[in-house]
Amino acid sequence: MKILFIGDSITDCGRYRDNPASMGQGFALMAAGQLMHEYPNRKFEFINKGISGNKITDLLARWRRDCISLKPDVVSILLGINDVWHEFSGGDGVSAQMFEQLYDIVLDETRAKLPEVKIILCEPFVVKAGYIAADFHHFEPEMTTRRQIVKRLAGKHNCIFVPLQENFNKACDSAPAEHWLTDGVHPSPGGHMLIAQEWLRAFKGCLQQPS
Repeated sequence: MKILFIGDSITDCGRYRDNPASMGQGFALMAAGQLMHEYPNRKFEFINKGISGNKITDLLARWRRDCISLKPDVVSILLGINDVWHEFSGGDGVSAQMFEQLYDIVLDETRAKLPEVKIILCEPFVVKAGYIAADFHHFEPEMTTRRQIVKRLAGKHNCIFVPLQENFNKACDSAPAEHWLTDGVHPSPGGHMLIAQEWLRAFKGCLQQPS
């Protein structure tokens, strides 16, 4: 089973670009390690194509090269924060309407070119911490809209949906927000483990289906 993780810095997480086997240091590596531990007799191939700073426009531009051409059995996408963050920090974000339209195109193309692939859509998230805290009143409604879009597209395209925001909200009841997302966006090791656990919970159904 070839499993492709793709998205922005949360997926990228320091992977070595010149090493195709590099999984970075985040949730993708943690999820891969857990699957290899739980299923030692099953053959997996893991690929990380996360790129720090990516927005949906970037993902669409590289989709054929970094997804379609690799012919994965499972593709996991985590994206959305930069489409908002870049608007507030530099005026080059992606509107909610455009985000949905382009994400829809990505999923349409994937279904057309890889009809048997399992698609996992991870919910984008943000908490009131670090850099984000001062502008949280701007980020939160925009991110809520992006979360609704991703969940809606998951239903439309028969994708597996990984809920993350509510899990981070609950985690913040047991430790400060910075413990999980150091700047409100980028996960700590504990935050990455939270994502990995939720990802694995949602993913397990793939193992029961023919690949």
